Amino acid sequence: MSINIRCATTDDLLSIQHCNLQCLPENYQMKYYLYHALSWPQLSYVAEDEKGKIVGYVLAKMEEDCEDNPHGHITSLAVKRSHRRLGIAQKLMNQASRAMVECFDAKYVSLHVRRSNRAALNLYTSSLQFEVSEVEPKYYADGEDAYSMKRDLSSFYTEKNAAKEKTNKDGNTHIHTGRCCDRS
Repeated sequence: MSINIRCATTDDLLSIQHCNLQCLPENYQMKYYLYHALSWPQLSYVAEDEKGKIVGYVLAKMEEDCEDNPHGHITSLAVKRSHRRLGIAQKLMNQASRAMVECFDAKYVSLHVRRSNRAALNLYTSSLQFEVSEVEPKYYADGEDAYSMKRDLSSFYTEKNAAKEKTNKDGNTHIHTGRCCDRS
């Protein structure tokens, strides 16, 4: 099964919303997806199957009130049931985290997860090295508590610097293609 991970575009928003509606109890109006796509186009990603159908997404943003300690936030992550346990969620999360570092020098990324969501908690703690920073009582509309979690992004800085050193040793100039660091 071939899966392609790429930056989300405004053309993907209906498919992202559909995936969200199928997978998660928290849903958003289209204007919220559009806000992310227009404000941080380099941070949200989709996973598409070999036919180009979106089977997962990560919706991410930068927190706007933290210039001295830049950090990102994962707003939503979903992978359709038919494509779970293939490493797609981990790839989406890593790509969004990498982009936060490369484009905005983010130091960490945060997210919220339902206390009852054992599968997501396992992914976040075991595979992605998130740590619980606090419990937020009645965070969700139905009254369920959330774990507020954080992931240190220093490993992506190491990766970024290693790529920069390799490029410089070869005598080539590093050029970003696509929208990865376009802040305009």
